[in-house]
Amino acid sequence: MTDSTLWWLFAGAAIVIELLTGTFYLLMLATGLIAGALAAHAGAALTVQIVVAAVVGGGAVMGWNLFRQKNAAGTRAGTNPDVNLDIGETVQVESWQPDGSTSVKYRGALWSAVPAAGTPPGLGAHRIVEVRGSQLVVEKLEP
Repeated sequence: MTDSTLWWLFAGAAIVIELLTGTFYLLMLATGLIAGALAAHAGAALTVQIVVAAVVGGGAVMGWNLFRQKNAAGTRAGTNPDVNLDIGETVQVESWQPDGSTSVKYRGALWSAVPAAGTPPGLGAHRIVEVRGSQLVVEKLEP
């Protein structure tokens, strides 16, 4: 077997394992293995193939890790619509309590709700902007 064939087999195995486990980092390592296979096709020595695979795979892992850290740091789960599908849904507010809370019917149950910071309590349609445990944070929808 040639060096490039071994690189392609290792890359394929990494992709299969990634599909079974859901570890996205294995795809980054597979790109390094593919780079090693391409270096073998180009006729590079085994040492160069290994260095190319390590640099490309390691660089891809570091790049993905930095991307995840940069983009995931700012959004809490309670306000992230990708995590909490209730964000952006509409509820009807019929009255407010003196303490600034209300009860709204949402998904067939009564929920406690409070206005979002800087939002004066109003009646009518409100949008859910955050979920804090079993409490909804809502803002008035403008017509």
